[in-house]
Amino acid sequence: MLERRLPTSLEHLSYLSLAQNKISGPIPSSIGEMSYLKFFDVSKNQLTGQIPLSIGDLSSSEFFDVSENELNGTFPPCFGQLKSLETLGFGYNLFEGVVLETYFSNLTRLTALRASQNRLRFEPNSSWIRPFQCHTIELGHWHLGPKFPQWLKFQKKLSTMDISDAGILDVLPTWFLNLPIQFDSLDLSYNQLRGEVSYLTVTFSIDLSSNRFTGPLPRLVSNLRYLFWSNNSFSGSLSELICNPSLTRIRAIDIETNLLIGEILDCWNHWGSLANLNLGSNNLKGKIPPSLGHKNLVVLNLQNNSMFGELSSTLQNSTRLIMLDLSENHFNGNVPASIGEKISNLVVLSLRSNNFDGHIPYKICDLHYLQNLDLAHNNISGVIPKCFNNLSAMATKYKTNKKVYGVYSVVYSFYLSALLVLKGREDEYGTTLGLVTNMDLSANSLTGEIPKEIGSLVGLLSLNFSGNLLTGNIQDNIGNMELMESLDVEKSIKG
Repeated sequence: MLERRLPTSLEHLSYLSLAQNKISGPIPSSIGEMSYLKFFDVSKNQLTGQIPLSIGDLSSSEFFDVSENELNGTFPPCFGQLKSLETLGFGYNLFEGVVLETYFSNLTRLTALRASQNRLRFEPNSSWIRPFQCHTIELGHWHLGPKFPQWLKFQKKLSTMDISDAGILDVLPTWFLNLPIQFDSLDLSYNQLRGEVSYLTVTFSIDLSSNRFTGPLPRLVSNLRYLFWSNNSFSGSLSELICNPSLTRIRAIDIETNLLIGEILDCWNHWGSLANLNLGSNNLKGKIPPSLGHKNLVVLNLQNNSMFGELSSTLQNSTRLIMLDLSENHFNGNVPASIGEKISNLVVLSLRSNNFDGHIPYKICDLHYLQNLDLAHNNISGVIPKCFNNLSAMATKYKTNKKVYGVYSVVYSFYLSALLVLKGREDEYGTTLGLVTNMDLSANSLTGEIPKEIGSLVGLLSLNFSGNLLTGNIQDNIGNMELMESLDVEKSIKG
């Protein structure tokens, strides 16, 4: 907790950083007495209450950051008194209400405005003359619409911009696409922007997801690392994107739920940096190309397309995969034993709603990190392997997100999610994915008894064996599965 009254000895302090602690309580009003303070950072704490008006007395302040706390109230007009301010951060708090353009009148030196994830509304007059030129503007979750913010037209130094989830219902203006700047990071997601996007000059990360964009996929610059375009109406082929040899640095491609057509061409030899590929819910067809399987792939999601053929041995080269979702396609043949032999880090394996046949390979039992196994709605026969009790992540009551989010790199945490069918309902799990354990073998032709070893999978939340040809009785030790929320063996056990 910050002291209500700061010691006199601190009044001449110029640098104060208390970030990333567990400081609670309000910001003391006596902070305004530190007239020499240039750098003030109390971000990522547990501060509450409103910004004291005395903040306006920090006439020397150049850097002010109170982001990621629990501060509330309306936008503090006292921010507008900080004439020397260059960086202002108050994102991820509970501020609400209307922000007036006059609050920024004196902030002529401002270069970074980081204020996303507040409930604030900003609708300046169209004739507003912006007093600052920023390289960073982050206003995600503000209300800026319904028109695309015209005042951004005169920001000539922008490199990072986030105006996601900002209530914008408009065509992406031509002037924005023609701005003489090169974005490092651009986030326009969760609006209702529409129209075609022919070309984007973004060098690191671009997020256009959950809008109404149409037309072919935009052309890109060669330095791009992260691409998120899901939930739009982009159409046409993937070929210009994936067969472009200049795009060698991309680590993530998410174009799920669009209108893409055609085959996935065999052009993946130069994609050695790619870790996440999500092309689910499109109209893609054909087989998985051999060059797609490479060692750095962590997520492969092709669910809900029209792809077919047997799973090639190429995927066994993707030894770092933690999620493989090929559900709702027309793949056939056996479930490859190589999935258990070579791809040992899998957390999510979904082959649901295909035409796989043969037996469940015993090598699947070697997937010690597997938390979600979905082989439902196929033509799989044979018995349920007794060795399923070796599925360690399903046999523990202690859930953690660590394996899903921390094995290879922290950057994967913000886009790893999976569509899982639990209790007969399909839902998307993102930040809670590591807390969910599920086994679904329903609607196959499995025979024999339910092995008593299944009862050791005490971490399972959902278990579905319905619609099979099983015999015998439900084992008594199923009662040990105390976390179980859903158990379905309907029309499965006979005898």
